[in-house]
Amino acid sequence: MKKCLIIVNAYSRLKSSLNQSERLRCEFARLGVEADVRPNDFFACEVAEGGALSCAVGGYDFCVYLDKDKYAARMLEKRGMRLFNSARAIEDCDDKMLTAIALSDLGIPMPRTLPGLLCYSPEEPLKESALDEVERRLGYPVIVKSSYGSLGAGIFMARDRAQLKEIAQKLKCTPHLFQRFVHESAGRDARVIVVGGRVVATMQRRSDGDFRSNIELGGRGAPLAADWRLKELCEKVARHICPDYCGIDVLFGGDGYLVCEVNSNAFFGGIERVTGVNVAREYAQYMYEQVYGK
Repeated sequence: MKKCLIIVNAYSRLKSSLNQSERLRCEFARLGVEADVRPNDFFACEVAEGGALSCAVGGYDFCVYLDKDKYAARMLEKRGMRLFNSARAIEDCDDKMLTAIALSDLGIPMPRTLPGLLCYSPEEPLKESALDEVERRLGYPVIVKSSYGSLGAGIFMARDRAQLKEIAQKLKCTPHLFQRFVHESAGRDARVIVVGGRVVATMQRRSDGDFRSNIELGGRGAPLAADWRLKELCEKVARHICPDYCGIDVLFGGDGYLVCEVNSNAFFGGIERVTGVNVAREYAQYMYEQVYGK
């Protein structure tokens, strides 16, 4: 019996998340693979008293890891479990600053980005000199992002020094970054799904009332025919950071495309509805072939 484990976040009740695991389970059934969907609340692995790493998960050929818990992912991998995506890919995509670092020096265009200063003491005042540098290098408006966050959460726009200071104060004790605002792409971007290093679905997202285009925030999706430049760019990104499956958010810059973010667990319900592409089938088929062969 071919069997896989699908691990989802222990606390998420998002319809998009539930759809993700259920769609994959159905596609695996079509391929003759029994898939168990389990929330990540059962402590699959532990470091025992003597220091040995033990794992209570057995009998599965591979795991579709739809959570962002890097610790459980690393422990499962250390015990020989094949994960889609890998723990390293999940970590590099989950942290937006790590994404930028991982893709740097590869000829991949991205908006100019500055890492936020690390602060441990809430009572410490902001470094005015650092805000001066953000203004000088990035101008206004400027995007301030929490390094962790999905569905457009934790992303803010500062239009002047007062707003920049207010947002930076709010985020100063958490990992964050500052990024140049791409005026030409205000309220719109491209969401590109890549499976096994190949672009399988592309849509444009647009919002009339928000600088963020996320569908979960009221944005609308429309089919987008990806030209060779967009395909080549996204496939290059996927090869270097997340080769199994990812959703890449691409901005429309004045001089061409700019990679904004990479999501290792990008929801595919919206893009399936917009494009008619069965992303779940593409991903399930890819994993099947990776594990069992064609």
